Amino acid sequence: MREPGIDYHAIFEASPSAMMVLNCAFVIRDANPSYQNLVGRTRDELMGKYVFDAFPQNDESEMEDLKASLRRVLESRDMDVAGPMRHDLEEPDRPGVFAERYWSPLNAPVLDSDGQVALIVHRLEEITDLVRAGGPDTDHRRRQMKLELYARSRELQQVNERLRQANARERQIALALQDSMLPAPQALAHHQAAVRYRPAVHALNVCGDWYDVTQLSNGKYAVAVGDVVGHGLAAAGVMGQLRSALSAAIRVVGGPASALDGLDLYARSVAGALSTTAVQTVIAWADHRITYSSAGHPPPALADPDGTVRFLDQATDPPLGASLEHTPRPQASTTYADGATLVLYTDGLIERRGEDIDQGLQRLADHLARHGNGEVEELADALIDLSSATDDTAVVVVRL
Repeated sequence: MREPGIDYHAIFEASPSAMMVLNCAFVIRDANPSYQNLVGRTRDELMGKYVFDAFPQNDESEMEDLKASLRRVLESRDMDVAGPMRHDLEEPDRPGVFAERYWSPLNAPVLDSDGQVALIVHRLEEITDLVRAGGPDTDHRRRQMKLELYARSRELQQVNERLRQANARERQIALALQDSMLPAPQALAHHQAAVRYRPAVHALNVCGDWYDVTQLSNGKYAVAVGDVVGHGLAAAGVMGQLRSALSAAIRVVGGPASALDGLDLYARSVAGALSTTAVQTVIAWADHRITYSSAGHPPPALADPDGTVRFLDQATDPPLGASLEHTPRPQASTTYADGATLVLYTDGLIERRGEDIDQGLQRLADHLARHGNGEVEELADALIDLSSATDDTAVVVVRL
């Protein structure tokens, strides 16, 4: 989160690291004084130029290496180290005479509030002295050093690529497992329900969220959502265990708090389950009453037909296993009017990088105030579109 009162542009200007800022089309947007001094170019000479036009003397293969690195940043949203490159600079006092120079570039993404790449920070470090380490056989040693640097760079890039492929495979398997454990909700006798799940764009933040919509034997409805802290296959496995345990508990105990009490005890024996958040609601349609309990989870939203939105936040306790000793969890209830809409969700719906959570809750409330009376399937689609790209999100909509 950005700290108030810190001038980040002044930090950029004062940084001893040579940094240039590119947009997603690789056009130069800014360069700090350290960068200008390092390459012998002014800001006016760099601003607004396509980076490869600004430095036209680059070797073609090295230029392709740098382009590939920048593309990887856009695709992966991760930092990428390009291979060492040679780019000769004109000597200030000898026009037309170029000095042999070697560089090590690093490219890092700057993400916007939706987790998309907005800018790229290109940091440059000169390694000329390292490549030209001297001795009587300087030329030979320089070539050998350069070849070794390139070889090590390629090895690192290959390792990174294999890791990306392995993460992609794990993501596919985890999503398949997640999908098999999140079936369509049971048909409710008196209400309509719609569910949505959207995985995060980033491969490492998927498969911790779940939902459950069940008609109980007493005619009431049980609706729950939860969020496991981990990610990938491990999170999908824990998610499946906790979802099944809570679904079983709510069928045999007296209410949401008792169900979460049982889940808390169970979570303490499951590796990776601690600090999971969950909220359980029970809808008594005959009495027009919702009973609920939350284990550290964002509060359900209840939108009345007149557009009033309430958050069910009167029975919130710490996440599963967070307390040193198990204690009974609180429970609360509220009434609702015919045509009201109940929304349960995970934090990917309301959280944004660098934003207070209250802003996300207000965004959800404003959307429900305007569109809460729409068809449940359309409302579920619209809500999932509000979610962040950096975290997976589950949404349940019930028309009461």
